[in-house]
Order: sequence, then structure tokens, then C-alpha cells
Amino acid sequence: MKRKIKIIVALAMMVFIIQMPLVASAQSILHIQIDTMKEMSEPKDIVDIATSDGRFKTLTAALEAAGLVDTLKSEGPFTVFAPTDDAFSKLPAGKIDELLRPENKNVLTDILTYHVFKGKATAADVAKLNGKEITMANGKNAKIEVKGDSVFIDGAKVIITDIMAKNGVIHVIDTVMMP
Repeated sequence: MKRKIKIIVALAMMVFIIQMPLVASAQSILHIQIDTMKEMSEPKDIVDIATSDGRFKTLTAALEAAGLVDTLKSEGPFTVFAPTDDAFSKLPAGKIDELLRPENKNVLTDILTYHVFKGKATAADVAKLNGKEITMANGKNAKIEVKGDSVFIDGAKVIITDIMAKNGVIHVIDTVMMP
């Protein structure tokens, strides 16, 4: 009888020892999933969205060079007409490198702030502005045009709309606008 009890206790201990790493592993997985869900549920600001989206590497580098990251991470609201890397590649050869030089910070800032409207304007709001000009963050006006189902701002076509951020909205454009 004592031998049976010892065997049962030994088996129970072995099961306990085997299951402990599995329980710890399951707890780790659960914590990772909870952390991931928190990240996904927390709204991101305009800069965080642009940085995490692989289409805006040049834009985010330019924002850093111009010292505009903190501004676009602030409360806003802002509407950013964000040119993709493909849009930047349409610029003449060497133009991006030239703009990113410290001595050209004022020119770069003027160009980038020409892509920012102070206020939140969804695609529906922008479409209602057909034929009108809006004042951009650099103080210059950009004309909105609706042609069929397409919206243009200063000649740049809006190709993706209403990427919502906690401090505004992003509309993706196919061309870098020059003030």
C-alpha cells in the first residue's frame, strides 16, 4: 500500500513538473497577445502611422530632417496629404538629397507644410471643396479639384483617403506638391 502511494505521489510530481513549463509558456503567450491587442487598440498619431507604413519612408525622413515630427505628433487636428515614396521618386534626380541637407531645411519645411491642412478634413469634406482653395500650414493656398471620381489637390491625385489618426487624418497622394 505504501509503495502504491509513493508511486502515485511520484507520478503526480512528474506530471506537475512536466506541466509547469507549459503553463508558464501559455502565460507568456497570453501576455504577448494582450500587449499586442493593446497596441492595436490604441490609436496612433499621424507620424506613427506614416512610420509604420512602408510607403512613407522618404516622407518620414523628410519630417525628421525638417524638425516637424513633434508638430505632427501633437494634438492637432491635422489633415496630411502624404506623398508616397513613389511620389518622391518622381522628383528630379538628386532633388531629395538636396532637400534633406541641413542648409535647405527652410525650403524642405515649406514644401512639407504645404502638404498639411490645419484641421481635420475627411474625404467627404475635401470633395465638397471642389474648385476652392484651402490654406495650408505654410500659409499658401492649394486648389481642390474633383474630376469624376477622383480628387486632386494642387494637381496631385488623392489615391487613398481617410487613414484616421488620433490627431487627424491622412490622405495619400501620388505627387509631391511644390508651393
